[in-house]
Amino acid sequence: MTATLTDRVLGRPLDRIDGRRKVSGAAPYPSDFDLPGQAHAALVSATVGAGRITRIDRSAAEAAPGVLAVITYDNAPDLGDPPPNQLGSITRWSLRDDRIMYYGQHIGIVVADTRAQALAAARLVKVEYAAEEPVLDVDDSRAEVEVDPFGLTSSRGDVEVGLDTAEVTVDATYTIAPEANSPMGLFTTVASWQSGRLVVHDTTQYPTMMRKALAAIFDVPLSDVRVLIPFLGGGFGAGLRLWSHTVLTVLAARVLDRPVKLVLSRPQMFFSTGHRGFSRQRMRLGATGDGRLVAMDQDVVVANGVEDKLAAYIEFGMPTCYACDNVATHARVAHLNIPYTGFMRAPGSVEMHFALESAMDELAVRLGIDPLQLRLRNYAEVNPKNGKPWSSKALRECLLTGADRFGWSARDPAPRSMRDGDWLVGYGMAGVSFDFYADPCEVRLTVDRGGNAIVRSAATDIGTGTYTITAQLTAELLGIDVDRVRVEIGDTDLPPSPQSGGSGLAGALGAAVKDAASELTARFARLDGSPGETFGELLDRHGIDEISATGKSDLTKAAGASDLAVAGAFAARFVEVGVDEDLGLVRLRRLVSVVDGGRLYNEKLARSQIIGGTVMGIGMALLEETAFDPNTGRVANGTFGDYLVPVNADVPDLDVVFVGGPDAFAPTGTKGLGEVGIVGVAPAIANAVHHATGRRLRDLPITLDQLL
Repeated sequence: MTATLTDRVLGRPLDRIDGRRKVSGAAPYPSDFDLPGQAHAALVSATVGAGRITRIDRSAAEAAPGVLAVITYDNAPDLGDPPPNQLGSITRWSLRDDRIMYYGQHIGIVVADTRAQALAAARLVKVEYAAEEPVLDVDDSRAEVEVDPFGLTSSRGDVEVGLDTAEVTVDATYTIAPEANSPMGLFTTVASWQSGRLVVHDTTQYPTMMRKALAAIFDVPLSDVRVLIPFLGGGFGAGLRLWSHTVLTVLAARVLDRPVKLVLSRPQMFFSTGHRGFSRQRMRLGATGDGRLVAMDQDVVVANGVEDKLAAYIEFGMPTCYACDNVATHARVAHLNIPYTGFMRAPGSVEMHFALESAMDELAVRLGIDPLQLRLRNYAEVNPKNGKPWSSKALRECLLTGADRFGWSARDPAPRSMRDGDWLVGYGMAGVSFDFYADPCEVRLTVDRGGNAIVRSAATDIGTGTYTITAQLTAELLGIDVDRVRVEIGDTDLPPSPQSGGSGLAGALGAAVKDAASELTARFARLDGSPGETFGELLDRHGIDEISATGKSDLTKAAGASDLAVAGAFAARFVEVGVDEDLGLVRLRRLVSVVDGGRLYNEKLARSQIIGGTVMGIGMALLEETAFDPNTGRVANGTFGDYLVPVNADVPDLDVVFVGGPDAFAPTGTKGLGEVGIVGVAPAIANAVHHATGRRLRDLPITLDQLL
């Protein structure tokens, strides 16, 4: 028997079921946990950008008040190597030897009775170096460069022939500055060894990965590691890797046989938890005179840390965006003496769309075609890579609905032709095609004699609303009220779940819940219930306390066997900017987002995700840049006073509309919405700035000095 969806509860804009706990301070974030007998830790970081440690003097720190241990590479025990996972390698163990890979690298940990004592003692550790000149530029001849290290490039047709025969071409290069994830919550680790079992409270979006990695590093059985993360204060991808501060804290707890807590400072967040690396893309487009694409070529260079193995995915998504017979992508990774990169909301897709949608706008200008019409003219009715029909695609509806809602037809196509007093006014737009992603997931669903349902999984809620949408989906499938559903997540003792990342959790978790609900419904059917009898009444009549079922999903495997081209979300962005010609100021005046997200679990939470992503896109376009000192690689603006993120004054009212229907492949009809909100915002703004000023700016962020 298959549990069915009737949208009785699903899709309704219910408030977050955990909202009251959050606003009242009752939701426990990692930094809220304290354990009996707990010690506190502080990190020692490298103050050169490359080289080797020649001497460490721990004596003053060890003699400081309250200090319990000072651990550095020369007195640290050997640790094992963690296995790679589907997201890439674990970062290099920072105490493996005396090598310095980047400024800020963790080279020691100090543990004391109080946090103040640990911080004071950490400053007493004296380190001497044989410093080397760091490699900080992707064009530095000393940089190790790998070509297509992850095998993500692709080609079809003959791009060079297509470009040679094209009547109109664009050949332009676009860059994006490095960016910091900047979650509000400071990353925290609280580690304790309890009768040989490791228990870790950590700011992670991927607790099952962390569990496996820590078990390998510390050579303990998987069952002897428990990772807990019931609530996370923002991550945006920063919590998808195992960082060295976590390993150091766990090591300190083992050495002392005492719980240890470490809370990163805001400046440490900038070099300890990853970032979006610098990227440069050369985009070449060729088209016929009437605007039909005949060639698309993308050449990517991206910065990564020394000895790091992490895909940026920038070269992955372009081949499916538009109908074109000749397409090729190329990628190189330059390894630099910079902090390790990581995942940041919509990794790869957001960078690729900036270059592609900017280039499409340039092509439209050269052709004398409306940018909207150029995208419609090259609409991919089927997946261009394999010819399969899409499982769902309402991108055309996104484009047309957005244009109508925005008033795109009022746009004068000539640059610098629209004004509002002293402000130049520009309209810009972009289309968005986001890729499908999902990893295997498992849940345990139980219904008790009281008629209550409990859903258990090691999934996380990073603020996206996992608690709420899981409760709504379960209530929908079982035909019970939402307040009858309890959701237990964020604990690796529960059934394994994928990470909260890649816009894949909602689909994977939802499919597993649906599988469990179908099995549970079938078991209840075998109890020969009477018409109108509730689950609780049926269990009570049979003297059964509860019935449970396990549900599983593996959507990526199923997608590989499908006759459909499994689609992610689609979207369109329409933007109006004002530019002060004298001061070079750019002000966002309006922004319309139209999104095809399949079946929505909760319309309010879905809109919230798009709004949040859009705000990050505004930051990417106009504000955000991690500044590295050109001599040392030190992060020079590692505070919220210096690293600029959007505030209320930067963000106008954001109009969000959803179109389309349930996806034909996804068991629950949904598509992930956690990341598509940021994609396409930056190119739409850049295109609007060009329309307003006549100046084509290809380097993000767009700053006033570029417009003066």
